[in-house]
Amino acid sequence: MQEGSTLYKHSMLKEGSLEGKVAIITGGATGLGKAMALEFARLGANIVIASRNKENLTKAEEEISKLGTKVLSVQTDVRVPDQVNNLVQSTVEQFGEVHILVNNAAGNFRVKTMDMSVNAWNAVINIVLNGTFYCSQAVGRQMAKQGSGGAILNIGSVHAWTGSPLTAHSAAAKAGVLALTKTLAVEWAPYQIRTNMIAPGPIADTGAVTQLWPTPEDASLILNNIPAQRFGHLQEIANLAAYLVSDYASYVSGACYVVDGAGWLNKGKYQLGESRKIGMGD
Repeated sequence: MQEGSTLYKHSMLKEGSLEGKVAIITGGATGLGKAMALEFARLGANIVIASRNKENLTKAEEEISKLGTKVLSVQTDVRVPDQVNNLVQSTVEQFGEVHILVNNAAGNFRVKTMDMSVNAWNAVINIVLNGTFYCSQAVGRQMAKQGSGGAILNIGSVHAWTGSPLTAHSAAAKAGVLALTKTLAVEWAPYQIRTNMIAPGPIADTGAVTQLWPTPEDASLILNNIPAQRFGHLQEIANLAAYLVSDYASYVSGACYVVDGAGWLNKGKYQLGESRKIGMGD
């Protein structure tokens, strides 16, 4: 982390902006999920992180707890409704209420659509779309029961609009999450439950860049089509997330914020020559 760099500064929210809030973050043990957990904790929230990997959960819990907040880690597979229900129940038993949910758990990998197996399709759809629904429903019911409202934030992708060759499963799932975000914003407004979405572009600090664009040539092609001429950083997404789940955004619901350096407005990665270069075929 470069001290003093504008790319890595914490959000400008006041200390204590999330004081007394309880936030569940799926996929919260690594990458973007952990970055959001750390930022929320810095602002005073009690944190519940969920992940399938127990070792990662233990490490993240130790790191987050150093900020002086209370942290609970719950090993959870968001594809399994019973485990999701256990996550919410464990949170309520520990903290009494739930005020924030971040649906961040995701899965993605490159494969030509004609070669994609049913298992490959279901693997991503079940995590990204079904998992987001299971968690939103379980937490939404708890928030409605509490009567105090809450904020649900979904982590999506610009592929919800543009599609994404070689990752049709992920693009379709993210499009579903966008539709769910808008639907719940209207349906759950009477419960004072707000639902929004962030659609990040390539984030340099995550494994997604190296997984989806594994060679320097691939990464260079993507980077050249981002007007900002750089990839994003974890803290930049965490900053926006903190605002959207805070009371400062109390009138913001049903919105999707694209954070990609204007990349989705540029020519993108669908030009025929570039598509062939990164293995999309003719």
